[in-house]
Amino acid sequence: MSHGKHFTLFSSVRAPNGWKVANVLNALGLSFEPIFLEIGGNTSDSDSHVKGPLHTKYNPNGRIPTLIDHKNNDFVLWESGAIYLYLIDKYDTEHKFSFSTPEERAQLTQWLFFQASGQGPYLGQASWFLRYHPEKVPSAIERYQNETRRILGVLESVLSKQEWLVGGKLTVADMIFVNYNKFLNFILGDDFDFAKEFPATFAWHTKVSESEGVKKTFEQQAKALAAQEEKEKAAKA
Repeated sequence: MSHGKHFTLFSSVRAPNGWKVANVLNALGLSFEPIFLEIGGNTSDSDSHVKGPLHTKYNPNGRIPTLIDHKNNDFVLWESGAIYLYLIDKYDTEHKFSFSTPEERAQLTQWLFFQASGQGPYLGQASWFLRYHPEKVPSAIERYQNETRRILGVLESVLSKQEWLVGGKLTVADMIFVNYNKFLNFILGDDFDFAKEFPATFAWHTKVSESEGVKKTFEQQAKALAAQEEKEKAAKA
């Protein structure tokens, strides 16, 4: 593994969780080398698979993201919320995207937990039952679509009263949500109108997406996706 970069980030081209971590790395100006892993299929004996030996020697859970900090004795951490907290504790010493007070810090952590326990799992299950489950289960699809709207409703109830989630500024609490929001039309249908149904949340999502670090992440993902699609196209030729 090359240590030319500050960090190694185990990620996936298409799945959002690794890119969530890229948001913070880019916002803080920290260099990283991504290793894109396959998620589906039955190739867990391959180093290119998320459950393969290359990855699971660092992350026994075999899920992305996993981060290695080569400038801190190759410190390894997995679970995106934990990675977020580590990065701001160690590298956001000026609290540009975090806070120094215990109260604001607790509120920031609250939103990280809400994303990890609410938005991520519910949208992930919605995607599973819509695309990957071997049988169509309408009741499951309906449940997770409803939960997706409920999560958006929680955000809307807060963001209709304030510009950012915590402390009146852009923080990592805002950054952690935007990558999953890109899947809303897939989950809720092409007729879902984000701006109309949840106007404050849509406006917030747009501002976060246009912030320097997150915008760079989206550009990196678009480049990686284009390369992956070319690779897949060549393999079929």
